[in-house]
Amino acid sequence: MMDASLSGRDLKDWVRSAIDRDRYRELHWEGTFWDYLKIVEQNPLVVRNAFQRIYDMILMHGVDERQEGSERIVKYRFFEDPIGGGEDALYGLDKQLGQLVSIFKSGAYGYGTERRILLLHGPVGSAKSTIARLLKKGIEEYSRRPEGALYTFGWRLEDESRELIPCPMHEEPLRLLPPSARVKLLKDLNKKVKAGYRLEVNGELDPACRYRWNQLMDRTGGDIEKVLEHVTVRRLLLSEKDRVGIGTFQPKDEKNQDSTELTGDINYRKIAEYGTDSDPRAFNFDGEFNIANRGIVEFIEVLKLDVAFLYELLGASQEHVVKPKKFAQTDIDEVIIGHTNEPEYKKLLNNELMEAFRDRTVKIDIPYNTVLSAETRIYEKEFNAKRLAGRHLAPHTVEVASIWAILSRVEEPKKANLTLLQKMKLYNGKNLAGFTKDNIRELREEAPREGMEGISPRYIQDKISNALVADSDNPCVNPFMVMNELETGLSSHSLISSEDVRKRYRDLLTIVRQEYEDLIKNEVQRAIAADEEAIARLCGNYIDNVKAYTQRERVRNRITARDEEPDERLMRSIEEKINIPEARKDDFRREIMNYIGALAIEGRTFDYRTNERLHRALELKLFEDQKDSIKLTSLVSSVVDRDQQEKIEVVKSRLIKNYGYCEVCASDVLQYVASIFARGDAKEDS
Repeated sequence: MMDASLSGRDLKDWVRSAIDRDRYRELHWEGTFWDYLKIVEQNPLVVRNAFQRIYDMILMHGVDERQEGSERIVKYRFFEDPIGGGEDALYGLDKQLGQLVSIFKSGAYGYGTERRILLLHGPVGSAKSTIARLLKKGIEEYSRRPEGALYTFGWRLEDESRELIPCPMHEEPLRLLPPSARVKLLKDLNKKVKAGYRLEVNGELDPACRYRWNQLMDRTGGDIEKVLEHVTVRRLLLSEKDRVGIGTFQPKDEKNQDSTELTGDINYRKIAEYGTDSDPRAFNFDGEFNIANRGIVEFIEVLKLDVAFLYELLGASQEHVVKPKKFAQTDIDEVIIGHTNEPEYKKLLNNELMEAFRDRTVKIDIPYNTVLSAETRIYEKEFNAKRLAGRHLAPHTVEVASIWAILSRVEEPKKANLTLLQKMKLYNGKNLAGFTKDNIRELREEAPREGMEGISPRYIQDKISNALVADSDNPCVNPFMVMNELETGLSSHSLISSEDVRKRYRDLLTIVRQEYEDLIKNEVQRAIAADEEAIARLCGNYIDNVKAYTQRERVRNRITARDEEPDERLMRSIEEKINIPEARKDDFRREIMNYIGALAIEGRTFDYRTNERLHRALELKLFEDQKDSIKLTSLVSSVVDRDQQEKIEVVKSRLIKNYGYCEVCASDVLQYVASIFARGDAKEDS
């Protein structure tokens, strides 16, 4: 509700302060053609073409690089959606997006891809339309920045009330110059440009502007300076909503499709005024190709277009021209990007008549994610504390759904010693003995279609939503609720036509359930063994014995004050927790001592927390020592032991504090893990 203390005057001041008038005037600058030439001289990049502009827009937001084995991966921050606050951020597609940016770079440098249709190809829900939306949103915002400024012009004619008649296709003002003058000007401009590409202004004016140009040339006797006095140059702001520089075309029913939607149509009301339908003033240059000039046009489900539309795309891409009805071919400067699903693309491949279209297309595969951490971020963006309005997602709820989604997309490994779950973990950056980053690259290369099939993120989002609304009285949604929704929905999944595939997805859920059990047993074990002082004492005892063992010394018993042989039983009881075999125990112990020595050289003291494997071994040993004193099985017993309940409450509080559980899901997970122990099915997690 508005503050009641605000008076009418205060409101006016508040509204005025919300509008930056200086900024508004800057964005709506107008001047003469000669004023524009001064701008061009100071900043030649205002005359960039559409590919150059989009490429620079992406680079402006910065890049990050990382090494994956012998491969260098470049991540473009633009695709994290800094403009929209991450609303359309893309995850796990760095290689594919890098390929797309390379195509923009090639087009910016004039290497040929500027004459191609960019076709995003992939399964449903793989972020193809999100990529197009990001590019449109990005170039729109870029046109409002000083570094992204671009300009167009309009006409002021005495016989038309001196009102500004805008160029219908937002042409670059330098197209008003004769080709010979353009060449000389651009030669001088390119000497100043350090971007790496060359600036070019090709093509001629659109029919409407050409008509007015010829009319004024006749009237002034060919005096170009007098003609240009009728030209007003203005800042051009690209806007999808205003249909300026950004176009979107979606297929309709074949009976309602008309190619004039792409290239404009006759304005029949003006025929009476101008006398003929071949007068460009009686034509609306408002087709998607026309209005998207200087920017980008998106074709949704492009391969569902009627063949006549696809032919229009051929000239628009290769020759950068379109053919409006009754007029000559008209030059355009825009990025053409379409997206399609696999069934339509297969039809294209099988259609010999569309060979010319295929030849003018650059296909970029946009698969589903195969990286668990990236997949999890997709759902965390949708289902977080801000959006859930009082509901709580138990830890691992999004993670188990993501694991199932990834497993459905990853192909069975051909290596006999590697499971599907392990392959997924390798893709997620986990280190497994015997596998390097180059091995991971080999795994990807032997499965080139990985990610082109499987469960869609939309299905996962729908089922998490179902779990959230299914039991509104329960404040907490846990992974089992979501897994039940995922499994139940398979029977009516519209994109699954094979019972074998349906059965495979159900079998994968069994793997996911087992993985979740291992995760929560691990967390409960850690919560029980979370006594930092006890772990530190156990670690000190272990290190003392390892030091004596590796240096062939004896250990002073703190109680008896006598020197004794190193406690082999203690050392092995810890090492076995992380599967160190008897034959490798000496190597592991030397590794620990070398690690401690290296820290000492750097002036750092040893802390068991800095060595993940040793930390885990100590926790498991302490858990084994303490699990009998904390009898979780009392949770599933009818006998209530007050002392045990107090100890269990301590464990529950650790789950809440350290692992993100709430009171409800902490009790649930303890109850479930207790039932596993009660069945005698507890396994030590390695």
